[in-house]
Amino acid sequence: MYPDMNNKVTKQKLEKYYQLTSKALSIARKAVVKSKQTQAKEIFVMVEAYLSDSQHFQKNKEYVLAYGALNYAHGWLDAGARLKIYKVSDNNLFTV
Repeated sequence: MYPDMNNKVTKQKLEKYYQLTSKALSIARKAVVKSKQTQAKEIFVMVEAYLSDSQHFQKNKEYVLAYGALNYAHGWLDAGARLKIYKVSDNNLFTV
């Protein structure tokens, strides 16, 4: 099909996953369980930091580092979903 499509980090791939993680963050922010607001805040700080790191790396054309930062960001969101810190059900955006 498309040789090497899954073996290269491209600007398009970075943008796709940046948008996906940003959307998941927006949804999670609206779904925080009241008794877990402190934990959610800590997760969101980390997600924002990794999203920012990803943008920084991308600007410096360090695409592998940018992609890694995006994966960490989304991993934090998935951890919060699994720990039921927010109520989400979209299994395309979260590991639920």
